[in-house]
Amino acid sequence: MPFTNKTIVVTGGTGALGSAVVAALLDHGARCIVPYRQETEAQRFAHRDSTNVTMIAAGDLADEAVVDKIYDGLKLWASIHIAGGFAMGAIENTDKAALMTQLDGNLVSCFLCCRAAVKAIKAAGGGGRIVNVAARPALEPRSGAGMAAYTIAKSSVAALTMALAEEVAKDGILVNAVAPSIMDTAANRKAMPKADFAQWPKVEEVAATILHLASPDNAVARGGVVPVYGKS
Repeated sequence: MPFTNKTIVVTGGTGALGSAVVAALLDHGARCIVPYRQETEAQRFAHRDSTNVTMIAAGDLADEAVVDKIYDGLKLWASIHIAGGFAMGAIENTDKAALMTQLDGNLVSCFLCCRAAVKAIKAAGGGGRIVNVAARPALEPRSGAGMAAYTIAKSSVAALTMALAEEVAKDGILVNAVAPSIMDTAANRKAMPKADFAQWPKVEEVAATILHLASPDNAVARGGVVPVYGKS
């Protein structure tokens, strides 16, 4: 299997998409490092007892020291950055604190994890993969009306992905991102009960795209921000 005995960090691994990614990685032989912020996340995580899962009570991924500790000493193949946060809000109701929350949760955490991952992958030798998670408004900013702070943060994740891909290609590290639309999760169904759920991409489908980008089978794709919209 393409991930047999390969160590992969999955931030946001206890969430809906993260759990689907970890499940698929485990099916393909990976060893998963899953940082979490709150103990309740760890308790409800379906794969917490797997022998190939190491859970780390990490705290804030926008804290450089926290991130460096997670990656320290890992013989790393790939790092998948799903952790983030979402908030609606008209700009007149979005103060600097709200903006910084979106930037820290989505961009800064991703940047610091990319930084630590590059260092760990280089130290391990043999190249590796990084996959970030942007969002549809990163590719279609006009669709971010009413959520400008989130759109700015996720657009920055897309820009980071493209810039970093150019920077580390020579080291055999391929960097890509996915940009999901609204995904079919229990929380999204509850928030939008009148939506046509059949149009939304399933988390397992988005996870499959992430796995390909993170795998050795992906030998050439870099700098991509892949739309994963399903039929929506």
